[in-house]
This record gives sequence, structure tokens and C-alpha cells, in this order.
Amino acid sequence: MSQDSIQSPYNATVIGREEINPQLLILRVQPDQPLFDFKPGQFAVLGLLGNAPRVPEATPEEPPSAPDALIRRAYSIASSSAERRYLEFYLTLITSGQLTPRLFALRHGSRLHLGPKASGVFTPDRVAPGKSLILIATGTGLAPYMSMLRTMLVHETQRRFVVLHGARYSWDLGYRGELESLARLRPNFIYIPSITRPDEDPAFRGVTGRLQTLIEQRVIETVSGVALDPATADVFLCGNPDMIQSVKALLEARGFQADHGKVAGTVHVEEYW
Repeated sequence: MSQDSIQSPYNATVIGREEINPQLLILRVQPDQPLFDFKPGQFAVLGLLGNAPRVPEATPEEPPSAPDALIRRAYSIASSSAERRYLEFYLTLITSGQLTPRLFALRHGSRLHLGPKASGVFTPDRVAPGKSLILIATGTGLAPYMSMLRTMLVHETQRRFVVLHGARYSWDLGYRGELESLARLRPNFIYIPSITRPDEDPAFRGVTGRLQTLIEQRVIETVSGVALDPATADVFLCGNPDMIQSVKALLEARGFQADHGKVAGTVHVEEYW
């Protein structure tokens, strides 16, 4: 057994990192052991010791983390469940946070902790076959949808998929290139990027406004042709809790019901803070 495995909780290696911008990071993590199974939409735990470096723009920790304490947080998996080599994560920098300033300081080859299993029920397996999936997210709330699309679009050629992704600016729209390519290649997939600050981003040519306003304006139906109807579609909401609360209320007024516990519903929710 190596010295690393005896003395360190680290059991995975960074094999890829892509900065969307200084606040957004795509991280690929390869475990030392065979990767656990997971469902698209689930999350896994990442961790780093308190003595791991933090990015310079992070605010000072008060009090500082104990050097030998393992700081762990759960993050949605963005990679396909068919990908067996690595897990991918889409992260936003919280400058006052304990873990993300350390995760953003990682480089190719850096070591970190990966939890032993995936968890979570924000998955599409409770959605009836043939129903459309309408996936609505702000920011890094897109991550579980990337896993769903990368896993399901390969073989589900009849089910309709719609992604409505909101951010402040177009340069905050992670995975935009991949999603635009998927939309060109897959006639059953529609991608609707949106921003809330068009005056500061005049080159953007997509829809603009808060997601709840776009729902009220029936942008999904107009752009995709997919009806916001609980009889034919399930809606997933992920990201900002204020967005989720507002959109969920709009959907419930249209007859959608929350999915929770033993009660199957047509609105599925994952809040990110």
C-alpha cells in the first residue's frame, strides 16, 4: 500500500479543469478505484484538507479551518452515468466558502477526496415513459441536467427534452457550446439560454429576463413547441431557491404537483443553497 493511501484521505485525481470564467469551473475527477454506479441527477461528495491552498480572491477564513480537518461538500454530477473513467462537476466560486476556494486552486494532477457513493433523488427515473422533460436551471444548477442529457439523449430519441438556463451574462452560460451542438444534432432537444443583464451584454441574441418572467411569457412553449402541461411533461427546477419558489408557484397554478417522498409528482426540485 502506498504512503499516500495510508496517510491521506485523498483517493482521486484531477484529470481535467476548464475555467468558464474566474467564478465558474468544470472539474473532472478520476477515482483511484473503480467508479461507483450512479443515476443522472445524483450528487457526490468532494473533499479537501484544511491545509489545502485557497485561491487569492477568497476572503480570509475566520476562524481558519483546522489543517488536518477534511472539508466535504456535495456537488451534482455533470458527467454521463455511462462514463466509467471519471466524474465531472460544474462549480461556482463562493469566495467566503470553505471548500470551493480550495477546489478552484486545484490543478491537473492535484489530489482530493471523493466520497464512496452517489446519493440523491433528483432523478428522471420516476418520470413516465414518453413524457417530455423540461429542465430549468440558474447557474451551476445546470450540472445534473448535463448528466441527464449525456446519458439519455443517446437512446431516447422520441422523448422531448427542453433546457431553459438562466445566468446574468452570456459568459456565465457554461456548457453553451455543447448544448448548442446537441440541439443541432438531436431534433428532440431544445436549448434556451437566457440572461438577465442584456444592457451589459449587448452582443447576446437570445431571450432575456428572469426565468419566472419567461415562464409567464410562455417562452418555453413558443420556442420549443413543448406544452407546460402536467399530463405530457415533468419539470425539473435546480439552482437559486428564489427562482425555484417563484416558478414552482407558477407551475402549481397550472396543475403541476411537487414530487417528494412516496408521492410522485410532476415538479422535481433541487435547491443549491
